[in-house]
Amino acid sequence: MNYTSLSDYLKEKYNTKVYKLSLTSGCTCPNRDGTISYGGCIFCSEGGSGDFAAKGDDIDSQINQARALVDSKISSKIPPAERKYIAYFQSFTNTYGDEAYLQDLFTKVLSRPEIVGLSIGTRPDCLSDAIIQFLSELNLTKEVWVELGLQTIHESTATLINRGYPLSVFDDAYKRLTDAGLKVVVHLILGLPGETESQMLESVKYLADLSPTLFGIKLQLLHILRGTRLADMYESQPFHVFTLDEYCSLVGQCLKALPPETVIHRLTGDGPKRLLIAPTWSANKKLVLNTMTRFLASLPD
Repeated sequence: MNYTSLSDYLKEKYNTKVYKLSLTSGCTCPNRDGTISYGGCIFCSEGGSGDFAAKGDDIDSQINQARALVDSKISSKIPPAERKYIAYFQSFTNTYGDEAYLQDLFTKVLSRPEIVGLSIGTRPDCLSDAIIQFLSELNLTKEVWVELGLQTIHESTATLINRGYPLSVFDDAYKRLTDAGLKVVVHLILGLPGETESQMLESVKYLADLSPTLFGIKLQLLHILRGTRLADMYESQPFHVFTLDEYCSLVGQCLKALPPETVIHRLTGDGPKRLLIAPTWSANKKLVLNTMTRFLASLPD
């Protein structure tokens, strides 16, 4: 089965493999600080979905730390001066904070020659007109993506997971971002409690019908992590979690439903092994990726 992976997209655009540097902006989240709610979404760990991000107040130190980790896995045949990176602000809500500080931060990051693009994880209810305009201006020099954590289109599930905004807010943010010429990546979680596979596919098909066509999507397997309210729910009232075969089958259906030009940024995702409760098979990354590759290769185009 053919689809456009993020790796393929980046190789075609930059004529080389491009690596992500996971960084921290220092922002919190309105779903944690009491503006909307406390504690965040029920699946969110204390790391705010950025458990693997570099830490530190100084952004240059973070970049160097993240580069050292990534570079240790890169072939020595690629000279350090030729390596290219995307700066990825993943944890919490990275447009929720002092706007002057954020503008300075993102400008400084993109000023580094080895960084060819910027990816900013945020919420659709935390995008002021000023921030969108600023990101649109940055996008004229280097590529900027805005990643929105939608997770589901179903309001009952959104309430259950404590998402904190209705679907209409996402729709409005998507229009404002794309009108400004920005590329949008949407996160969906597959396996949220109470949702059927048909409902999960409805979320995918909703995104497939967006206009303009969605640039990118991340399909995330639900991870139940220690210390979250989801873990408490799972322990008190266990619900079904996907087997590996079930998950591969659903991902195949999701890819079939999406436009061929939508870039697939993620097919499963990782949860910190020290926190993972279920599904335990997801901790074996090599097994997951190999099984999924074989399964998708067996599907007709």
